[in-house]
Parts: sequence; C-alpha cells; structure tokens
Amino acid sequence: MFKNARNLNEFVEGLNDWRKMWGQSPLDLNVAQDRQTIADRLDSELSPENLTCDGELPRSVVNARYASLTKICKELKYLDPNVEFYEFA
Repeated sequence: MFKNARNLNEFVEGLNDWRKMWGQSPLDLNVAQDRQTIADRLDSELSPENLTCDGELPRSVVNARYASLTKICKELKYLDPNVEFYEFA
C-alpha cells in the first residue's frame, strides 16, 4: 500500500477481488508491469462507452465516476510517471 494513494489502493483492492474470483494472480503496485495493467484497466473504465454505460447513466453519475477515475489516474501517474494512458491525458 502506498501513502497518499488511497483511491488507487482501493481501486487495486477491488481489481484484485475480481481477479481472485477468476483465479488470476493479484496485481502489485510495486511491479511496473502491473502498474501498466492497472493503467490499461483505467483506460478501459474511462472509455466513453464504459464511463456512461452506453449512455444509460445520468450525467451526474458520469461526472462522479469521471472525477473518481481521474483521481486514481493521477495517483498512479504520480507513483509511476512512465505508465501510459490513452483516455486520460
């Protein structure tokens, strides 16, 4: 766990819960390849289709999701400036 990265830590814990259910190994923020995997997942979450649930979510929910996901992206980028994002600039 990294200090000052509460949102990122919670996001990774949630990802790891899902990964455990599917028999996948947990992601570790100490591993560069895992950090990029997390960045890729964040990119997926920020895609317009996923962010808005194909336009089904109200704008207020979309805005809240966007704000939360961009906080997580910033924490990850601060932790590792080398991770690459496409949806988050």
